[in-house]
Amino acid sequence: MRRIQGVASHLLRGRGTCSGSGGLVVPTTLLKAEEGCFASSTAIPVVQQHNNNNNNRLLLPQVSLYHHSSSSNGSSSDGVPLRRWSSPPSSLYAARYTGGAASVGFAGAVSFSVAASSSVYAKEPISPDFLPKDVILYQYEACPFCNKVKAFLDYYDIPYKVVEVNPISKKEIKWSDYKKVPILMVDGQQMVDSSEIIDKLGHKFHPEKSVDSVPTDDNEENKWRKWVDNHLVHILSPNIYRTTSEALESFDYITSHGNFSFVERITAKYAGAAAMYFVSKNLKKKYNITDERAALYEAAETWVDALDGREFLGGSRPNLGDLAVFGVLRPIRYLRSGRDMVEHTRIGEWYTRMEKAVGESSRMKP
Repeated sequence: MRRIQGVASHLLRGRGTCSGSGGLVVPTTLLKAEEGCFASSTAIPVVQQHNNNNNNRLLLPQVSLYHHSSSSNGSSSDGVPLRRWSSPPSSLYAARYTGGAASVGFAGAVSFSVAASSSVYAKEPISPDFLPKDVILYQYEACPFCNKVKAFLDYYDIPYKVVEVNPISKKEIKWSDYKKVPILMVDGQQMVDSSEIIDKLGHKFHPEKSVDSVPTDDNEENKWRKWVDNHLVHILSPNIYRTTSEALESFDYITSHGNFSFVERITAKYAGAAAMYFVSKNLKKKYNITDERAALYEAAETWVDALDGREFLGGSRPNLGDLAVFGVLRPIRYLRSGRDMVEHTRIGEWYTRMEKAVGESSRMKP
């Protein structure tokens, strides 16, 4: 039980760094909302989520302590305007879209638009001279920051291998001084921190883009990338553990696809679900979230407003802002919170376009 107890703490700290303190014994690998996910042995339980779906898309509920930070002027820490709702505005969205293609949630999976376009979106090409030869991602399947990196690699069709880190022993990253995930090895070079990984790969693939002269459009791109890291990810945990049934749904998904032993899997599923249900309530209080669903819907609508009628934030094709939002939402899309988000906001059509633009996973099969 003490080993499982260690797992519980490493999903529990903020900003992608997962650890925690307090009682119980469950993996908490993905629970902090700071960059990077790590495990430590303290006691508040939170199990980490891992998952692969049939197309090797990595879509798991993330277990990070996402925080909801806003300033007194009604904006997030990145200056993004926030709406204030006391309850999910489903009637508002229904009224807005009665005449068009409605986004609907289906019971078994999130559906992203009844009238989905059949368009094929051209990807930004990379010169073969700049493509890495060997890429290995050390990850937790549910980690939002790991999913951000995977969205980038998938979009650019960069083949990569995945090493699923056991949230309890972490033996897969014993060789590294850096004890969080994601860790990306690119032709023998270690890269850490999802945003830094993406920046470094972006400069490697497009060296013609000067770091010193950032175009105006890139300022918008960077603003929304920061919004994802500093705001969006912090809303997810209170949503996927909102009720006891949702917490159990999340942990069933996590433990079915994570790197757990049989005993760890059973313990994590039930103890983790129960623990995270209560942890999510504390998070709501800590980060002043009145209604977690309203906060999720607000974030989705804020993102759609940022698109301002464009197919993507990047215009006719996704930029790094699009990939960041898409990446962190991937883990929740088959959960009830993801289905609700699509049903009650306008984000579904954009998500469908992103799925088509990103295409099939470039993850290499073992």
